[in-house]
Amino acid sequence: MKLLERLRKYHFEIRHLLVLFLILILFQIVLYYIHSSSIDSMLNKTMDLYRLDSAERLANLTTTSLELVLEMSLADQTRTPEDIQRVVQSFDIILTQQKLQQNVDDICILFRAGESVYAIDNGQDLYDFIFRAKLPGQHQLMTHTAAIQNYTRLDADLARSEQIYSLVEGGNTFQVFVPFVPKGEMVGTVYMEITPDFSKIAEAITIMYDETGMIFSILILFGLLAMFFITVRTVRERDDAQEALFKQREAQLKQQIEYEKEALFTKRIYHAHHKAEKIMGFIKEEIRALKSGDTLDQFKFRVLKYSNFVSRVIYDMKTYEPPIQVIRNKAFRTDLNEVIRFIVDNVFHRQNHRGHLYEFELDLDEAFPVIHINEYVVWEIVEPLIQNSIDHNPNQAITITIRTRYQADEKRGFIILQDDGTGIPDHLMEPGEQGVKKIFLEHTSTKDSPQNTGYGCYIAYEISRRRCGWNVDVRNRETAGCEFTITLPNI
Repeated sequence: MKLLERLRKYHFEIRHLLVLFLILILFQIVLYYIHSSSIDSMLNKTMDLYRLDSAERLANLTTTSLELVLEMSLADQTRTPEDIQRVVQSFDIILTQQKLQQNVDDICILFRAGESVYAIDNGQDLYDFIFRAKLPGQHQLMTHTAAIQNYTRLDADLARSEQIYSLVEGGNTFQVFVPFVPKGEMVGTVYMEITPDFSKIAEAITIMYDETGMIFSILILFGLLAMFFITVRTVRERDDAQEALFKQREAQLKQQIEYEKEALFTKRIYHAHHKAEKIMGFIKEEIRALKSGDTLDQFKFRVLKYSNFVSRVIYDMKTYEPPIQVIRNKAFRTDLNEVIRFIVDNVFHRQNHRGHLYEFELDLDEAFPVIHINEYVVWEIVEPLIQNSIDHNPNQAITITIRTRYQADEKRGFIILQDDGTGIPDHLMEPGEQGVKKIFLEHTSTKDSPQNTGYGCYIAYEISRRRCGWNVDVRNRETAGCEFTITLPNI
């Protein structure tokens, strides 16, 4: 079951099927050659046994025929010259006709007389030897030399066992020695040299097997082709279905992303609207306070700053991804210390007049160079982080310390915001998505009513990292409160 589940998870492609198809074809070819070699080996062994059996049967039949003719002649006590001639002709027929066969190379009768071995290959000599005890001429010794030599070696074994002996020469030629036993007494051996030829039978068997193997190979090939085309069609239909599913899923994801962007943009607009509403309140206060005798230049400076920030907020409401040149540009020469002082003096000190329990300590490095970032973008980064310390320490007197430091040798600056409040809960300090601490993620807040909250630190982090190229980190201090550190590289 586990194997089937794994196979279901794996999607076979056309290239996998091609490899499988080629392996099966190669396997079939190898199997064909193995079967061919096996059938050849089987035929060779079978034919060897069959040739030996055929040769021995032929030699035994020839010997039996000679013995039968001889028995009939011995039974006839009165032999006329015509009878003698008939017996001689019978012997000649048996000996010559066997030699006339295609497979018989030599035939003779071997016997020992004294220390010599003689060979008889015609009817007259055989008759003279059996009935008249006359030995054949010496010319026979030259004709059947190989037969006489082998008989000399086997004579004792033949006389003792009276069994058929066969010698193989060259793998196909058989020298068969059959005991010649007329009147129940062995007098010699019928020798036959036979080369059975079964090549046509073997060829016919091989051709028949090749035809059968070819038919099976073709059937298997067509079966594999059918399986291949069916599988290819199935895989193609599956791929088409997957492609349609992927396109549908892609459209759904695009729609979901657009929806999430719109939702996030709407939340950012709400957040920006809240800021703009607060700044507009400050502008109204400035107008009302103008009657108190404040200088016109200070009034114009503050109202202009407020108005520009409101314009920036309205601009952020119009686009989700503003052009980079409206954020970072050589034309911007922002005094970071001045921006921090203005935010503290003209935003948070105004709020503090309404009963907020917090104070500020500024430790600003006057050697900090100007930065090429829109000052209202800096405002969007620093203001939410300060507001975070205030919002998360309600009804508690805290001191917020803001420092700026510049390392000239490394051309790197730092903005450090500290408070001595309760600090940030541990679960918000844990890494979340992509290793970002959870306090910098969307919808993350420690407020009791998290609706429409959790965007201050998130927006500050996103603007710092994605638009300004700055790094923002936070930690809880050992004494009390927390510390935000903004790193500005390459300034």
